[in-house]
Amino acid sequence: MRINMKTLLLLAGLLCLPVAVQAEEQYSDWMLSISRHKEFNPVKNATYSEECGSCHFAYPPGLLPSQSWEKLLNAKALENHFGENAELEADTLREVRAFARENAADKSYYKRARKIAVATENGEAPLRITEVRYIKRKHHEIPEKMVKGNKDVKSLSYCDACHTQAKNAVFDEETVRIPNYPDWED
Repeated sequence: MRINMKTLLLLAGLLCLPVAVQAEEQYSDWMLSISRHKEFNPVKNATYSEECGSCHFAYPPGLLPSQSWEKLLNAKALENHFGENAELEADTLREVRAFARENAADKSYYKRARKIAVATENGEAPLRITEVRYIKRKHHEIPEKMVKGNKDVKSLSYCDACHTQAKNAVFDEETVRIPNYPDWED
């Protein structure tokens, strides 16, 4: 059997790929996932989900780069977390921060997370998801009255108000339903 050079290089690359992957479990989950070409890694850490989700939607960490999570998830920053005291015990904070950093946009294999990583790689790391250039671009056609003027939405930071599958880290257009505007399509 004769193997051409392209096939040989492809096989060598496939054999080396798992070795190059830092988060082996995340990579294998991604490879086996039907939706691996888009979206984000879902929140699978109970502590992160419970601690962050007790005050707001527990955002998939792929919505921000690891530098942003570093800024947001330290003891000093949590004393005044967007106007609220969100302090955590040291062990809890370590677990939450580790999960966020390991699943951040710049560590992810998911397509949308990679787009966020590219959009945030230059300049200051954003503290708000709504400050990410990619997120702004995806929402720019939505009239303000449908967001800020909508009592059931209030702000783009309430992702789960419109993204019906946000808890599963799915933010595609097919799952968007803007409350009080059932017929709107961009």
